Parts: sequence; structure tokens; C-alpha cells
Amino acid sequence: MYTLYYSPGSASMLVHLALLEIGAPHVLEHVDLDAGQQRSAAYLALNPKGVVPTLIVDGVPHGEAAALAMLLAERHPDTALAPSPGSAQRADYLQWMLYLANSLQPRFRAWFYPGDHLPSAADHIKEAARIGIEACWTRINTHLATHGPYLLGDNFGVVDLYALMLMRWSRNMPRPATSWPHLAEFATRLKARPSWKQLCDSEGLTEWA
Repeated sequence: MYTLYYSPGSASMLVHLALLEIGAPHVLEHVDLDAGQQRSAAYLALNPKGVVPTLIVDGVPHGEAAALAMLLAERHPDTALAPSPGSAQRADYLQWMLYLANSLQPRFRAWFYPGDHLPSAADHIKEAARIGIEACWTRINTHLATHGPYLLGDNFGVVDLYALMLMRWSRNMPRPATSWPHLAEFATRLKARPSWKQLCDSEGLTEWA
């Protein structure tokens, strides 16, 4: 049994989707970010960074959405959400997971909170984030055009769930991810999976559902 501390629409979506795809028993604990619950002493004892997600695995709390998704895929190899170690696609899987974690996701932080570190340059930071995000979408769209329908070709996996979450984050940007044709098809394909509807229903998400 897993326990996932989550907030609707946040980075915890990736872990929640992975749990649903695996079919693993789990309990959801809502963290009210607007009320500042992530800064409470009780939550900081679980996650010193004061962010979601936190996943309780065998009684021990762990963080970092990408790492948790990879861990779940590893703990449940029968679900084939990730290529097995030593397989031909393992390198591509690791490459795409780290590309999303290092090149794309951090730019959303700059887009949503451009004044965090340098308020006087917030407009420039936000514009740079937009350009960087769109460049990432262009790269992924080109890859899907020749190597799709999923990021690892014919094999659906946790890396696709990661991309889908980030695509949702772009929904209100000047050029959302679905502005790219192969990404739009990719999103439609993934949103047709039962796990997506389950997540939207349980998290109360209606926008881009």
C-alpha cells in the first residue's frame, strides 16, 4: 500500500497516474497548497522541501516526481511502464525522463513564478521560459513524427505520462503543446486511457480533462 501526498494538477499528477496504471493499492492525502499546508511542521517532517509529491514507500517518505515514477515502474516490472535494465530501449527511456526533468519541467517554474529570484527581470525570465518550452515541444513533436506514436515508439510507458502532465501545464500558454500536430495526437491518445479519467475524477480536474 502506497500513500501519495498530492495537490490537484501539480507534479504529483505523474505519480498518481503511474499508481493508477500499475493498479497498485494506494491512499491519497490532499495537501492544500493555497492554505500553506506544505509548510506545516507535520508535512515538512515528510518532505523538507515543502513540495508535492511525497510518496510513502514501505513506511518511508520519498520525493521528486520523476524519481518516484521511475521507482514505481521499477517496483512493478510486470506492468512494463519502463524498459528493463539492459534492454535496447533503456538508454532512450533514461534520456527522455531526464530531458523532461532537466530541460522542460524547470522552465515551467520560471514561467509560472518568474519573479521568484529576480523580480526586476520577471518579464525577461518569463519570455525566456516560453521560448525554451516551445523549443522543447518542437523537439518532442519532431521525434514523435518519426519515432511515435509514443516517446519510445510502440511502447507506452511512464515517460509518456510525464510528458502528458507537462503538456497540461502548457494549456493556457500562448502556444500550448497541442499546437504541434503530433503532440496533439499524442495527448488525445493518452487522455483516452482509463487512468486519465480516473485521475481527473479523483482530483476534481475539469480543465483540459
